[in-house]
Amino acid sequence: MASHSDASAQAPLPALAGIRACVFDAYGTMFDVAAAAARERAALGAQAQPLAQLWRQKQLEYTWLRSLMGAYADFWQLTGDALDYALDSLGIADPALRDRLLDLYSRLDAYPEVPGVLAALRKGGLACAILSNGAPAMLASAVANAGVGDMLAATLSVDGLRIYKPDPRVYQLAVDRLGVAASEICFLSSNAWDVAGSAHFGFRAVWVNRFGQPAERLPGRPVAELRDLAGLPALLGLG
Repeated sequence: MASHSDASAQAPLPALAGIRACVFDAYGTMFDVAAAAARERAALGAQAQPLAQLWRQKQLEYTWLRSLMGAYADFWQLTGDALDYALDSLGIADPALRDRLLDLYSRLDAYPEVPGVLAALRKGGLACAILSNGAPAMLASAVANAGVGDMLAATLSVDGLRIYKPDPRVYQLAVDRLGVAASEICFLSSNAWDVAGSAHFGFRAVWVNRFGQPAERLPGRPVAELRDLAGLPALLGLG
C-alpha cells in the first residue's frame, strides 16, 4: 500500500490560481545540504552520510534554540558550530577537513532542476525570491555558484530580524519586499516544519518532499506536495 507521501506525490496536481510570486527556502530546497560532505567522501568514507545528517540536524536545532533563548548568532556561525558538534560526535579531529567542509558549504551545489524551473517561472511572469535563514554572504555565494542571481527578484535573509524561521516576522519579509499579499505567494520548502510555518502565516505552501518524509503534526498544511521542484511550473499552470 502506498504511503501518504507517495500517494500525494503521484496524484495529479491542480494548478494554483492567483499566484504572483514564488518564494523559495534555500538550504535543502534549492541547494543540496549534503553536497559538502559528499564531496569529501574520500576523506570521510562511511562517515560522510552520518556527518551530513547530524550536521544538518544540529544546524536547525541551533536556530530554534537560539531563537527561544534570545541569543541570536548568524547562520554561518551556527553552521560552523553544528559542524564542530558533528565532527566531535563522530570522533573526527581534522582541522583541515573542517575548513574544507565549511568552504564547500559556502558554495553548495544547486539541485539540477533549479535553473530551468526559475527560468520557466520568470517566463511565466512570476517574481522569484529566496527567503532563508542563511546569512547574506553565504546566500550570495550559493546564488553566485548556481548562476541564478539574474533570475531572482530578491534574496532575503533573516539576519536583519535576528530571529529564525518559523517566526512569522520572517515570512512577512517576503510580503513587504515583493509587495504582494501572502495568499498570492507560493512558498516552497523541503523542510516540513518550514512548510507548516509558512502555511500558518498565510502563504500557499508547497512541500518539496525530496526525502520521502512523513508530514509534521503542526498547524499549517501544504496545498500540494512535490518530489522536487521540476513539477512546479505545471502546478502553477505554466507547463
